[in-house]
Amino acid sequence: MLQLAIVKQEKVMMDKLDDIDRAILRILQKDAKTVAKSIAEQLGLTKTPVYERIKRLEQEGFIRNYVAILNKDKIEESITVFSFVSLEAQKGAMMDDFFEQVMKYPEVVECFVVGGEFDFHLKVVVKNLDAYYNFAKFKIASLPSVGNVKSAFVLNEVKNDTHFPLL
Repeated sequence: MLQLAIVKQEKVMMDKLDDIDRAILRILQKDAKTVAKSIAEQLGLTKTPVYERIKRLEQEGFIRNYVAILNKDKIEESITVFSFVSLEAQKGAMMDDFFEQVMKYPEVVECFVVGGEFDFHLKVVVKNLDAYYNFAKFKIASLPSVGNVKSAFVLNEVKNDTHFPLL
């Protein structure tokens, strides 16, 4: 019994972040291409334990993925729209159907279930107003469970940060 308790305690300890883990995550959030050697130098550690910590953070799911953040203005013109969606009823099956459909739409870059006046908050990126009109009319509003869609168009992006605040 004592051995099982120790194993469980070790598992709990492994799932928590210490100050070094948080420092590594801060560095990787700024630049995911930072190599373990550079992180180790910044933290005053050696390369091997930093590398092992990064692998553990990946395996335990603290690091989900490494991505390139694109400069959308250099790629093509686009607009960002926040769509506020209400379902006709908040039944589990209707919500699941909505989730399933939204996951198929590449225009939707973020989807949140929210409380209050609306059920969902979507961040949608499209080429122009006509593209948004078609998206809203033929994709979102045409879903059988959708009762209401309201839109807010982004005029200027003041802050768009991908960092998770590690407190």
